[in-house]
Amino acid sequence: MTAEPLSAEAVETGLRELPGWRAEGGRVIRTYRLPSHFAAAALTVHIARIQDELGHHSELTLGYDTVRVAVNTHDAGGAITDKDLTLAGRIEAVAPGHGAT
Repeated sequence: MTAEPLSAEAVETGLRELPGWRAEGGRVIRTYRLPSHFAAAALTVHIARIQDELGHHSELTLGYDTVRVAVNTHDAGGAITDKDLTLAGRIEAVAPGHGAT
């Protein structure tokens, strides 16, 4: 089943529940700062596990003490869908456990 693109209003409403996340260039994006490179790598692995569970994957960029997440839905023409907001919410729930801010 193909996910339906969200309206700009629906994206804005969804992002209100996700502090630090923003819509940019047709994706939802957040950069986390972590206390160390090891913590950043651990968060990246945790995100990868969540993505596999959901069957929905983002672009992940691991820096020294940062993790950048950018996601949209390819089967919706690269639009933002509920799948993206769900993934962002799952990431947001686990990030503090890794010391992310």
